[in-house]
Amino acid sequence: MAVLTLDREKLRVNFTFLKALFDQRAISWGVVSKLLCGNKLFLQELLSLGIMEVHDSRISNLAMVKRLKKDVQTVYIKPVASKNIGKMVEFADVSLNSELETIRLISKEAALQGKMHKIIIMVETGDLREGVMGDHLVDFYEQVFDLPHIEVIGLGTNLNCLNGVMPSTDKLIQLSLYKQIIELKFGKNIPWVSAGTSVTIPLMIHHQLPQGINHFRIGETLYFGVDLFDEKVIEGMHGDVFQLQAEIIELQEKPMVPHGILASNPQGEVAEIDESLYGKTSFRAILDVGLLDIDPKYLIPDDPEIVILGASSDMLIVNLGVNEKGYKVGDSLSFNLKYMGALSLLNSNYIEKSVV
Repeated sequence: MAVLTLDREKLRVNFTFLKALFDQRAISWGVVSKLLCGNKLFLQELLSLGIMEVHDSRISNLAMVKRLKKDVQTVYIKPVASKNIGKMVEFADVSLNSELETIRLISKEAALQGKMHKIIIMVETGDLREGVMGDHLVDFYEQVFDLPHIEVIGLGTNLNCLNGVMPSTDKLIQLSLYKQIIELKFGKNIPWVSAGTSVTIPLMIHHQLPQGINHFRIGETLYFGVDLFDEKVIEGMHGDVFQLQAEIIELQEKPMVPHGILASNPQGEVAEIDESLYGKTSFRAILDVGLLDIDPKYLIPDDPEIVILGASSDMLIVNLGVNEKGYKVGDSLSFNLKYMGALSLLNSNYIEKSVV
């Protein structure tokens, strides 16, 4: 069985780096745990860092967080389906919202459970995922702020999650202005202006973050150390907290070009033939991981000489060239991962998870 490993020390280094970054600027932040897919082993490692605010898009994952550490503030980070409101209020202390009727239902459920439920109102700033249009925000807030058992603790936004719209100083100034307008009009305090996710960190590093932004929701940069503006690992952080170890289950010297009548494979693809490769051979290895677990485009071989050729549902095929390193059946090959690749592996029941 292939193994996904989490490096405990590298995760701690990344967390400490980010904590110092936010502490220097007196900015609150929470860790997004949805990548971990509720995995108890990995969540324990995360919580052992001293994290006191966890964000997730799956209620079952927040339930696991509460079982492991009751005093952690849990935040549900997508609009909740009406049938799930009861469970959401039970396991999430805070939720991100953009629908008035949903907030009314949350208010009723919070009353039934004897709770005060906190919400962050999401504002549309251009990426066209969730969020109230700015022109409607004051009217929206007016209908929300006096609902029983509901406390508005912030305004927030998401960028770069759907259409790739990047955060900018101007967009975040606008978000801060919305907060000031609401506070002046209604005489209410809104503690947080939640600027978004890891993609906004570069603005803070380069001193382009407006003063009013005081809350972040961080996932990808914690786990991959990445600056999402230039897609490079930030100096002082680690990009390989997660690694995949996959075992070689076949290794043969084979032709480099398939032969026979070509048709679509199960993924609907037709092989393209490079005629210059006719008559040539290479060592090809089959690994015990496949499309059910991960799309190969999210895998980065540790060995730069390895070329990923493709995958079927349960097997990954790689080209080892002349196999200078002498790989053999039973050896494991290591891969670094992109975010969506790690997410797929963590969601797969066929991949072992381990802490190193």
